[in-house]
Order: sequence, then structure tokens, then C-alpha cells
Amino acid sequence: MTQDSISAAKDRTGAQPPGKPGRSGPFLRRLRSQRTARPPLFMVLMAAVTAVGMLLPLSYLVLRATGTGLAPLLQILGRPRTLEIIVNTLGMGIAVTFFSGLIAIPLAFLTVRTDLPWRRFWLIATTLPLAVPTYVGSFALIAAFGPRGSLLQLWLQPFGVERLPSIYGWFGVITATTLFTYPYLLLSVRAGLQGMDRSTEEAARSLGHSARSTFFRITLPQLRPSIAAGALLVVLYSIQDFGTPALMRFDSFTRVIFTQYRSGFNRNLAAALALVLVVIVLGILWLEYRTRSRAAYYTRGSSSGQRLALLSLGAWKWPAVGFCALVVLFSLVMPIGVILFWLFRSSLFGGVGYSTFQSVPLWRVTLNSVYGSGLAALAATLFALPVAVLSVRFPGKLTTLIERCSYVGFGTPGIVVALSLVFFGANYTPGIYQKMPMLVFAYLVLFMPQAVGTIRGSLLQVNPSLEESARSLGRTPWQTLRQITLPLVRPGVISGAMLIFLTAIKELPATLLLAPIGFRTLAMQIWQSTAEDAAFADAAAAALLILLVSAVSTVIILSQERRAAKAPRPHV
Repeated sequence: MTQDSISAAKDRTGAQPPGKPGRSGPFLRRLRSQRTARPPLFMVLMAAVTAVGMLLPLSYLVLRATGTGLAPLLQILGRPRTLEIIVNTLGMGIAVTFFSGLIAIPLAFLTVRTDLPWRRFWLIATTLPLAVPTYVGSFALIAAFGPRGSLLQLWLQPFGVERLPSIYGWFGVITATTLFTYPYLLLSVRAGLQGMDRSTEEAARSLGHSARSTFFRITLPQLRPSIAAGALLVVLYSIQDFGTPALMRFDSFTRVIFTQYRSGFNRNLAAALALVLVVIVLGILWLEYRTRSRAAYYTRGSSSGQRLALLSLGAWKWPAVGFCALVVLFSLVMPIGVILFWLFRSSLFGGVGYSTFQSVPLWRVTLNSVYGSGLAALAATLFALPVAVLSVRFPGKLTTLIERCSYVGFGTPGIVVALSLVFFGANYTPGIYQKMPMLVFAYLVLFMPQAVGTIRGSLLQVNPSLEESARSLGRTPWQTLRQITLPLVRPGVISGAMLIFLTAIKELPATLLLAPIGFRTLAMQIWQSTAEDAAFADAAAAALLILLVSAVSTVIILSQERRAAKAPRPHV
């Protein structure tokens, strides 16, 4: 590739070597002036209120931990056991993120940019594992591949196999967490691919680059914001998850903290351990911020709505189908198969239509789950939008601090967030204690970063000159947001709302502690049936209903994404 062709390609992306004047100079000056402009007041107020709310669990932990005293706190931090738990937690998070990337990035590219057979089917099927609660998926893995009494061991028993290799520990927790969290990264990368300006790829192909070279040198670098946002969600979710480490007998922070809260008389010690986990989360956020690229991921044109011919897989077509099928087999078909095994083996078919909670019909439990998760998705998306806009369009110390604060709750165990809200609700806001607003607020604290990450990744690909033009023509900040910004970042908004809905519908600890009296959800039904009552038919029915609701919502949202991609670009 010659120097002239490199310069031509850089001009297509609006980039320019430092110190050299060019056509993009005025545009860059306008961009710098916009970044130094004062953000709209209503956005700052909404984002500031959100950041304060995100810090409530942290303040609770500080109050509890300081009640322990400095000497006991230092003793806890100096224990070899604490160091072991830290290594376990960080190692698990890094491994899960790495393997999720190996699954999600190829899946996103195959289902968006190639002529993969049954592409729409794989698009939906590879997303649905996000709807499987981790405790259900982990139990399914143990029931299918456990060392003794599993389905595989029973099938191999006639051949003299009395015991299979243990699935517990590192292998089990990494496998289970990866299988049911990689869709976080998949959806983020898919949103990035759909919003990407494809003119740069066309320019690379016209300059003689192969499809492989174009992907690694042009496409993949432009996906860095989306990959970073999805990877951040994966690592934070993996280190705060409780169900999988508990079932896989893996000592992560969440399992130890939950055990201390449930069985210990001194909750101050558990709060100290939770505070260490929050410090780890803050360290991860700091590293992500320090390594975040400052490059622009948009172009001066507006060609992201153009269609690019699908890449022909050729001889790799059927191996790609095999890869997709293998992922779906272990992350979706296997859990459903085990759930159906519970359902058909149980002799309590007459009680499947009712939950174990005071004979509440399952349809009522399902409506409760949809209602609570829908409110959570709506509220979290509304509050995430100003945070994402401020962090991208008005970067600075204050906006960066607000964005980082929004991620604190996602890395905090749900049991800690729930107990902190129980403390504040019982002492300071009794009017909303054990009411729906308190439960929705808990979901907001726990899951809002999912919307912030996806919206931010989409917003980075939008040329700010469009919003600047609207403001120069007399549009108010609110009109610009509604008429220009929102239509452009619609795929990210939809993906973020879906992530929150799917995650909230299977949330357990916060729902158990904060749900209004008599308000029961499918997640509570599954946990009560499997962990306490051993009513596997009820658990199987509730799990299938979660998958059904999630499948319907996924189809609707994907169809909206498709219509949004075909919609004309907004005119100023």
C-alpha cells in the first residue's frame, strides 16, 4: 500500500496527520469548540442525580465497614484467604471476558456482514442464552455433565464409566459464565457493526485489500468502543454473579460475601469484603478509562445507512454454520433439554400451572416479571441517555466522573445493593420501602451500565457535525436530542433496553429482598422451587416461560433494529 493510498484512505475517515493543514481543519476546530462548550443543564442534572443514586450502595458499605474498626479491617485484607479470593475473582473475570470475545466477535460478524445460511435464525438463537438465568444454566451443566448421576454419566455407565472428570471449580465456573454472558458482548458488537460507516471498508477494498485484511485493519479497529463496552459488561457481570460460583463450588467474592451475610452475625465483616470487591470494580473502570482510545470512529459523510454487499464465506460457509450450531447447542439447546427433562420426568403435572407462593397462577407471575422488567428497562434507558451523551459529546472531569459512577452498581453484588436499599428505605424513605419504585431503583443501580455502554458505543460513531448543524439552525438542546441524536443511536438504545429487560427478568437477590408484598416473579419461582421445595416441574415451567418471554422480546427488538437500519437519515 503506497503512501498516497494511505493518505487517501485517511482523508476518507476525516483523519489527518498532526501539524499538516488540510480540508478537515475547520471541521476539527468546530469539533474542539463543541467539546469545550457547556453541556445542557437538564442533562447535567439528570446525570448528577443518577450518579448520586449509584453511590448509595457504596456509602452503605463504607458505613458498615467503618463500624468494624481499622484493625479488624486491615486484618481481613491481610489474610491469605482474602488474597486467594481476589486472585480467583480477577482470574475468572479475565478468562470469561477472553473466551466471550472468541465467541461473540465472530458471531457478530457472521450474522451481520456475511452470507451465513439461516442468518436471521442464528441472529436470534445466539442472543437467547442471555435470557437463561446463570443458576439455571449452571445447574443444567451439572445435571448434563457432572461427575456422578449426570445424564452423560448414566449413558456411559453400561460401558463401565462410574465417574466423569469433575466439572466443578475453575473449569465449570468459566464455562458456565461464558456460555450465558457472551451475548452482552455480542449485542454490543452487533450494534457497532450496524452503525458503522462502511465507506472506509469500501475504500480499503477498492485499494486492493482482501476481506481478511479489511476486517483486521479497518473493521476491527472501528469496533473498539463497542468491544470495550461489551467486554466491560462481561467482566463486571462475571465478578458480581452469585449463582454460578455457588453451584460450581468456586470461592469468588460474591459467594463468600453472600455466605457471610446469611450465616454471620457480624455483617460489618461482610461489608468489608464487599468494599474490597467495589475497589476491584473501580480499578477495572480506571484501567478501562486509561486504555480508552481518543480516536474518532465516525466519518465526515453519512453513509452508515448504505448497504454493503454481504461477504461470501465460500468454503468457510459450513464450518461457520458448525461454529454457530456448537455455540447454540451448549448455550441454549442443552439448558432447554435439561429443563424439559425436569418437566416430563416430574409426576406433578397438575401443579405446574401454579407457583409455590400461595397458589399464585404462573400467568400472574409472568405478568409481574414483564411489568417489573419493563419499568426497569424504561427507567434505566432514560437515565442512561444523558450520561452517555455527556461522556461522548462533552468530555471532561465532571462528565467522566459521572459516567464512572454509573458503573459502580453493576459490579456490586445484588445482595449488597438490596441490603443497602433495605437500610436506607427502612430508615429514611419508609413510604417507598417494599414498593415498586424501590425495586425499580435497585434494577436501575444494578443494570443501567448496560444501556450506558451500548448507547455510548453507538454515539461514538455519529458525526457530531450533524448535531452542531442543528444547533446552528436554532434547534434547542432538547430538540437536537430528540430529532437528531436519538434516531442516530436507536440501535444502541434498543440493545441497551433489551439487555436491561433480559437481565432484570432473571435478577434474584434484589427481587427477593425488595419486591412488594405479594409480588412474585419467575426468577423467585425458579429459586424457590429448586433450592427450597425441590418442585422441579414448577421450576421448569417458570424457566421455559422466561425463555419464551425473552424470545418474543428479542424478535420484536431485532425487527425494530432492522426497520431502524432501513430508515432514512434525519435531515436538519
